[in-house]
Order: sequence, then C-alpha cells, then structure tokens
Amino acid sequence: MGGGTVKRILLVLGLIVGLIGTFYCLVTAERAFGVSLPFFEFGLALFGGAIAGGAFGFLVGPRIILGILQVTSWLENRLQRMPIQDLVSGAIGLVVGLLIASLLGSALARIPWVGGILPTVGSVILGYLGLSVGLRKREELLSFLSQIPRPGKERQPARATAQSQPRSNQPKILDTSVIIDGRIADICQSGFVEGPVIIPGFILEELRHIADSSDTLKRNRGRRGLDVLNKLQKELGSNVQVYERDPGNGLDVDGKLVRLARSLEGKIVTNDYNLNKVAQLHGVTVLNINELANALKPVVLPGEEMSVHVIRDGKESGQGIAYLDDGTMIVVDGGKRHIGETIWVSVTSVLQTAAGRMIFARPKGNEERAIEKAVQ
Repeated sequence: MGGGTVKRILLVLGLIVGLIGTFYCLVTAERAFGVSLPFFEFGLALFGGAIAGGAFGFLVGPRIILGILQVTSWLENRLQRMPIQDLVSGAIGLVVGLLIASLLGSALARIPWVGGILPTVGSVILGYLGLSVGLRKREELLSFLSQIPRPGKERQPARATAQSQPRSNQPKILDTSVIIDGRIADICQSGFVEGPVIIPGFILEELRHIADSSDTLKRNRGRRGLDVLNKLQKELGSNVQVYERDPGNGLDVDGKLVRLARSLEGKIVTNDYNLNKVAQLHGVTVLNINELANALKPVVLPGEEMSVHVIRDGKESGQGIAYLDDGTMIVVDGGKRHIGETIWVSVTSVLQTAAGRMIFARPKGNEERAIEKAVQ
C-alpha cells in the first residue's frame, strides 16, 4: 500500500472522527448549559471539526503510524534476540506484578483526589518491578519451577526418556570384555563416542579379581583392563564416571549391566555376543566393537584385480594415480606410461591411515589376464 493511499484513508478517517467528535461535544454542551446553537452555527461548527480532524489525520496520522511501526519492529527484534529463559521468567514476573497491582487497585482507588490514577500508576510500577525481578532471578525461578512435581511423572519411573534427551548424551556403559580388549580407548580418543562413559563398580571389581588371579593369562588380561581404564581417565577426564551403586543383588554381571542400562537410559558397549543378544531382548541398545571393526575392514585385499583409469602421474618415478568411485586413491607402480588409459591392475597392499585408505597396485597385462582366464 502506497503512502498516498494511506494518507487518503487517514484523511477520511480524520474527517469522520472530527465530525463525530464535534457533534458529541456540541450535544453534550447543549445538555449541560441548556443553550442551543442556531442551525447555521451548528453546521459550521461540525464542518470546522471535520476539517480539523481531517487535517490532523492527513498531516500527523502518517507520523504516528510510522512511530508505532518503528516501536513494534524494535520490540520484535529485541524479543527475537532474547533467550527463551529470559522470556519465560520475565513474563512470569510481569504477570505476578500485575496480579499484585490488581489486588491493591481497589484499596488505592478509595484514596481522595488521586484515587483515580493510583491503580494505573501502581500497575505500571509493579509490572515493571515484576519484570525486572523475573529477569534477574531467572535461574532461581526456572530451577524452582522444574522441581514442581508434574502429574503422571511418578507413574512412569522406568520409561525410557531417550526421546527427550539427545542420543549423543546417552551414557555409554562399558563391559568387562570391551575394557580388556583395549580398542575402546582409541575409539573414545578419536571422538566417535559421545556422552558420559560409565564404568560400573561391579565391572571394576571383576577386573580387580581378574588382575589378582593366580592364572598368568587372566592376571595379564585384568591388568591390561586396568591400564585401559587409567588411559581413559587421563584422556577423557570428568567424562569417565564410576557408578558405585549395585543395580541388583543376586543377578549375574550381564543382568546387572542390562538393568543399569535401562535405569540410566544408556547403551552397553561390549564385544560379548551373548550379552549382545540378552540386551537386545530387553530393549537395550548395544554398541558392539567387533561389528564396528567389521564395518571398517577394507573392501579390497592384496591379490585382487580391478580395472582403473589412470589420470595422472604420482610422486615417485614411474607411478600413476587412479581413483575408485568413492574417491579412494590407487597408486599404480609403473602406471605413468598408461596415463589416460583404462588398464587392469593387481592390488599389492592396502594402507589404512587416519586420512583415509590408499591402495597400491601394479599393472597386469591383458595377455597375462587372458591366459589366466583360459587356465581357469
């Protein structure tokens, strides 16, 4: 809507408001003083009031609307940048302040001379005080509200709250087998395991018994597990927690792990096949280290053959470089003379590094490959 259209609308509204306002004032004055104006003077007064209202709406109205829009936009920007905790606590404080002002309004209205404006002034002052106090005490206020019991909360103590908390924050509960295995320390160090790492007290006690065993093999395994825990404690710090409480008397270690995982809404980290199946039957998520290792095994093995397209030379003399569809680099020894060609190569070795996988191969002549197929 253009500025001219707005001004015309405000002009018409001003004429109407001025006309109605003047008519109301004249009628009220006639009733109050008992004096009636002649028809000509009455019409002239109405015309003057309409002109004054139209002029006010045409000249001053756009500025008033612009000011209102600017104030509204400023308030909207401030509210959008304000944290939700501040909005909630400020709204609660404002409501409390206005309720107090409403309760005191009837008493303040009885005061002579100023009783008509005191309720309004009190509402403004108490509302502002409530808003200010709510913002400054937001942490204490929200903490108090979070402690209020909600209906139905006690009826469902064992329900998993994994939907309400991010999966990355779910506790990871370590089993004895995965601690002795040792690979969990490298996995945690790489950052793939998020959330707190829980070491149950009964698992720690089992490791101590294994480390004190008279069997040399068991003793070495137990000490290795304790060394892995010390490594985790040094690298992850406070993210590693020892859970001392026993989740259930009379249960075996696997049963205690499952019950602890259900009570903490956590995941069990293990490489024990039997524990994996038991936990799945109870609806507990299991992170199996062996399954992770199988997923990370290289796709190709030394001795395998593949067809590649050599696109450029390598760093070493005579080398050629090719790539798989997933971007894996293949270094072809003696492949420089085949740049721009699609050739068959035989894999000699696979190098897995932190930066990715690299395959080393050598060319395999078409004649040699044809002879091998004929022999097969």
